[in-house]
Amino acid sequence: MIRGIRGATTVTENTPEAIYQASVALFETIVTKNNVTPEAISSVLVSVTSDIDAAFPAKPIRELAGFQYVPIMGVTEIPVPGALAMCIRLMVSAEVGETAQQDVVHVYLEGARVLRPDLAE
Repeated sequence: MIRGIRGATTVTENTPEAIYQASVALFETIVTKNNVTPEAISSVLVSVTSDIDAAFPAKPIRELAGFQYVPIMGVTEIPVPGALAMCIRLMVSAEVGETAQQDVVHVYLEGARVLRPDLAE
């Protein structure tokens, strides 16, 4: 069964280093907590708020060992007034076997925990 696995994190500064570190940490946490291999991932959608433009968050994910062939696309979030700033979001579509929808582990890190406190650890 293919499931969507959500995740989000925030950065404190708009620099390539901060963006790369945050996107890799989020992606690796999603993959680890859901026991997903590169071959199980059909695609990854990365979105950022408009205040993140110093680097592409997908770049370091593509460079992770084994993930270079995973299709990754980046987009900009809808700029809703009052929305969480400096936010990177991921939607990982992956084969998770017989994992039930409620058992998928969605990951919310740093300031993004406020987006889904019911799912954040």
